[in-house]
Amino acid sequence: MSLIGRQDRVLLAGLAAALVVMFSGPIRYLLDLAREVEQSSGLALIPALIILTVVYFFYQQGKRQEAKTRTATAEAEALQARARATELEGLVTFGQALGRSLDAEAIRDVVIQYLPKLAASDEAWVMTRFEGDWRALAGTARHGRLEVEELCRPIADEALRRTRVAPQQEPVSTGGHLCLPMTAGGVAVGVLAVPEAAAPFSEGRVRVLAAAATLLGISLRNAGLFREVRENSLRDALTGCFNRAHAAEAIETELRRSRRSQAPVSLIMFDLDHFKAINDRYGHQCGDAVLAAVGVQMREVLRGSDLKCRYGGEEFLVLLPETPLEGAKRVADTLRRSLADMRVPWQDETITITASFGVTVALPAEVDAKALIGRADAALYRAKDQGRNCVRLGGETAVA
Repeated sequence: MSLIGRQDRVLLAGLAAALVVMFSGPIRYLLDLAREVEQSSGLALIPALIILTVVYFFYQQGKRQEAKTRTATAEAEALQARARATELEGLVTFGQALGRSLDAEAIRDVVIQYLPKLAASDEAWVMTRFEGDWRALAGTARHGRLEVEELCRPIADEALRRTRVAPQQEPVSTGGHLCLPMTAGGVAVGVLAVPEAAAPFSEGRVRVLAAAATLLGISLRNAGLFREVRENSLRDALTGCFNRAHAAEAIETELRRSRRSQAPVSLIMFDLDHFKAINDRYGHQCGDAVLAAVGVQMREVLRGSDLKCRYGGEEFLVLLPETPLEGAKRVADTLRRSLADMRVPWQDETITITASFGVTVALPAEVDAKALIGRADAALYRAKDQGRNCVRLGGETAVA
């Protein structure tokens, strides 16, 4: 910053003019003396003096401009350093929060809290790849999770396709969004995206987004591995479904999440018809083969996000997140037909089965898993009383 202002320069110019007037006599004397020397020696002193004065003036101007440039450069570097420090601080905080998150629900909370600030946009979104299907990790300022899944699934598919062609973690521009793949251990686990309407995307901003995508990818991958280890300890070895002990805990967790998000959650309970007759006629090994085949059929028919549990001997539960009653009824009917069409080879015979289904939906703000299971169980017994191999809705008129 200059120490001499514009008004100061005017004052100095006036002072200089006053000094010239005051010392005009001595100045004229010096000029006359210089002319005499020029005439006697043949030297051009006055033009040389004028040239030196002009050169010195421009030299000083250059020095001042150089000093201003250095100052501006230093200020810009300091500003950039502060911006990078802020970026790093935000990413460190984000990474620490993710490091404390061991499941998708906790990671979702971290994303909701930190991503808008890191991305400098309330419309940034994250889609994760789960068993071949896209799921939104969190909604945006304008769209909820279900809307994000519907609107952004094609964008995420295209971004992931282009990432496979160019595996390096580079931003991909598609569908009006800047997309960054989230990978961990060479496995693509999702996509982080920001609408291009939120431009400009400076080098620093893209760098922060890429780092956030990397941290998220690693965290999601770790959460997936942790979930796999935990689930393997909670699964029924015969059917691959979760066991009864885990069912109640998982249902209560989903009910709490549903209460926060106001999304519907439904429950299906079904029981294999006349299963005891199969054990009595063919033996328990044949019964085990039938149960294992039922587990396979459930994995083929149901979504990866649906919770599949073996509740009893031949009794099963299916928890359907974000699914209304009518949707759950259609799922139950599809699974019922699939089981009826299933053929289980056993020695020289083929075993066929049917199943009876009870379906219910969680009430608003319901958090009692036992009450939800009780309504599905009542609907199941009504299906058995009304002929088996059918679907009945809890608390509603029976529907074939």
